Amino acid sequence: MNALCCFALRFSLLIDVSLVLGDLLSPQNVTLETLNTHYVLQWDWSQQTAVNSTVTFTAQSLAKYKARKQAHKQDWQSVCVNVTEHRCDFSNAGLHYFGMFLLRVRANTAQQSSRWVQIEFCPDKQAALGPPSSVKLNSVKEDLEIIISDPLSSTNQSMKELSQKMYYLIQYWKKSDSSQETKAVLKTESNVVMLSNLDKWTEYCVRVQSCCAYYNKSSVFSDTLCTQTGGDTSYQKIFGYFLLSLLFFLVVPLLWFCLNKMYTFIKSIFCPSIQLPVYMQELCFSDSDMPQLLDPKAECVCEHLDLNSAETQDTGAAVMDLLLSQDTVMHSRHGSGDSGVYSTEEDSCHTHITCIDVQMEDLF
Repeated sequence: MNALCCFALRFSLLIDVSLVLGDLLSPQNVTLETLNTHYVLQWDWSQQTAVNSTVTFTAQSLAKYKARKQAHKQDWQSVCVNVTEHRCDFSNAGLHYFGMFLLRVRANTAQQSSRWVQIEFCPDKQAALGPPSSVKLNSVKEDLEIIISDPLSSTNQSMKELSQKMYYLIQYWKKSDSSQETKAVLKTESNVVMLSNLDKWTEYCVRVQSCCAYYNKSSVFSDTLCTQTGGDTSYQKIFGYFLLSLLFFLVVPLLWFCLNKMYTFIKSIFCPSIQLPVYMQELCFSDSDMPQLLDPKAECVCEHLDLNSAETQDTGAAVMDLLLSQDTVMHSRHGSGDSGVYSTEEDSCHTHITCIDVQMEDLF
């Protein structure tokens, strides 16, 4: 009886200590992100239970058949030890694609460790299948040639060698009509496919998906590629190309000729090639800015002449002689006979121009 009471007391003390100190929480939401043979274990963990402690994580793997025997339970392989990240990469952990494995993870501090969280993993069945590593699309006359490269593993091995009954699903459609109903589907295991019976000179789009019939797995589609089909060139198109080329070779020279003529005409207006004589330039572009035919300082001297009718004939002759003499004096003082402009000599008197006012009274 006393022994039973002592055991109960110790058990209650242990419960009280665990409630005061608190157990270290295990990782939560443990999942595996996979693609071909790339395996990454991920988990969540709350830091509220170890605010003042540094928490690390340890992840391990073990073949499932070894877990059935007690002697092999110590053969766990540590892949990540005391890492602070919430993920561990098992791609290079030696997990055979057709094997069955156990993966587990726990949290650690300097004082304690959490319980292990374990999941079961079969790569062949559970690993996601990736799309083709590359897709090429070529136009061969009226057909389209599709070249597909197999998806690759983490060691650059073709997934066709690992996945059973792997094939490709090809979707193709006219780019002008991308509705789901118009997309044609082609199933093939070949890496080179020729699409025939297509419309000439039409742009088609193609995308490819990897599939595995054994476990009914399928990848996402590859990037969409588009190209135009070819075909024989019709006589209408040849004639149209000829007209376009002919129009080009006619319009361009004509346009060049018109522009050249316009340039020459404008240049002849603003920059004439014929220059004025030097003496005309001196007169036209003097300081006064205006050509002057007479000296502004010239004085006009007029003489009044009265004529009687009896002396008309004699006086007419005298007037003509006087005018001719005055005209001779003026021409002798001209600086240039062509321009009609004269200049006065140095230290000469002002030029006198005599005007004769003739009054004719009863000449006849």
